[in-house]
Amino acid sequence: MNKDNNEELFPLVDEEGNIIGAATRGECHDGSKKLHPVIHLHVFNSKGELYLQKRPEWKDIQPGKWDTSVGGHVDLGESVEIALKREAQEELGISDFKPEILAHYIFESERERELVFAHKTIYDGVINPSEELDGGRFWSIDEIKEHLGKGVFTPNFESELQRIKLF
Repeated sequence: MNKDNNEELFPLVDEEGNIIGAATRGECHDGSKKLHPVIHLHVFNSKGELYLQKRPEWKDIQPGKWDTSVGGHVDLGESVEIALKREAQEELGISDFKPEILAHYIFESERERELVFAHKTIYDGVINPSEELDGGRFWSIDEIKEHLGKGVFTPNFESELQRIKLF
């Protein structure tokens, strides 16, 4: 069974994104609320549908829930832009896309505190979800709205929808 690498090093940042230290994934997800940067990419097709990934059951946070098209941590020594391209390639097998920055904000849950850099793109090419995911598919906006608040999506995704007015 797959599992997250709790020894992976993440940068710790202040609320403006300046690096102030480093900590492991385990330390960032243990309830300590160490602020660390992450990227989100919302992948729309030209029909206006939004691709969502299904989180596998082995994930340490929100297993089995539907989530943002691409989401991942910025590694120590990596820029937001490089992390965005790396995660899109790793998770969906896409590399030829033009991201548009939507917002950056702080998301806090019981277990963690993240500085989120949210982006969107329109992409009509082939998507090949990796073994990091339990698949994925395009959802119509009406279908997403119908499932909000019913435990289908991660709280992070639902919170971001409200925060950035994605549709």
